Amino acid sequence: MQIDFSFIIPVYNRPNEIDELLESMADMDYTNAYEIVIVEDGSSETSEQVIEKYNDKLSISYYQKQNTGPGDSRNYGMQKAQGNYFIILDSDVILPTNYLSEVEDFLSKNFVHCYGGPDDAHESFTNLQKAISYSMTSYLTTGGIRGRKNTLGKFQPRSFNMGLSKEAFQASEGFGDIHPGEDPDLTIRLWKLGYDTALLPDAKVFHKRRISWKKFYNQVHKFGLVRPILNRWHPETSKLTYWFPTLFLGYIVFSLISVIFGFWYFILFLVGYFVLIFLGATFTFKNFSIGIQSVIAVLIQFYGYGKGFLKSYYYIHLLKKEPEKQFRALFFQSSNS
Repeated sequence: MQIDFSFIIPVYNRPNEIDELLESMADMDYTNAYEIVIVEDGSSETSEQVIEKYNDKLSISYYQKQNTGPGDSRNYGMQKAQGNYFIILDSDVILPTNYLSEVEDFLSKNFVHCYGGPDDAHESFTNLQKAISYSMTSYLTTGGIRGRKNTLGKFQPRSFNMGLSKEAFQASEGFGDIHPGEDPDLTIRLWKLGYDTALLPDAKVFHKRRISWKKFYNQVHKFGLVRPILNRWHPETSKLTYWFPTLFLGYIVFSLISVIFGFWYFILFLVGYFVLIFLGATFTFKNFSIGIQSVIAVLIQFYGYGKGFLKSYYYIHLLKKEPEKQFRALFFQSSNS
């Protein structure tokens, strides 16, 4: 089968990020034709002037629409796209020169209707961005679920770096209205339809993520809120591991209380764990400051996610509240609603 690629990129008030992304795409070593579909999701600060800079270098289709969230904007872009295989990216990523070559090479040998790739920190990123990247991708924190392990079949792609065939998009009807969480929801629905997913370990992107501690906390807190909702929609995917951040918070409280009563053994585990985080990040980036900030990032990550998960579990699973009513901020109204 001839694969024709269409990049699908929703953007919301981030013209500078689109500039960096398009610049990296113009530098790719891929020689075959492909298109880029950019969907402006109700931005007040549009990317129109930035995109004009690349019209003579790249094949870009640019659409502006009302704000309906990233999931619906991706669906909109896929409906407009000309290709038969969609590559979905966040606007805050940068592509290595070999990205599309790696994707084509993998799919030509091991075709799969949906793939996901890992993310990493670019050398140009700030120390804070590198620390957040480490906390989100390290084996010591997420255990590799975001693309650090070679998993086939049951890997859950993330929409910052995700491929989806036109056939799978049409069968699944694309992303739902929840955000975040729209990407694992789509993946699970694809599995139920009989489609496999795969990790493409060499199709890496550089992902900026959040640029402040507050924004990072808000992001991981939403991740925690979303997971019990997904578990309610898809109970067969529930795992004990989703409880780990919440349980870890409980262990921290237990350890601190134990110290008050003279029992130091429990807190030694925490000290050892955070020393490993510090050393891992310091050696990875060869930077003492990033090591310290990575410890802070992990604490924020576990606290934000764990608190959000516990709150959502209480309302969704114990009180049996309807997610769309209890957590309205997590749901967009799609253009089809």
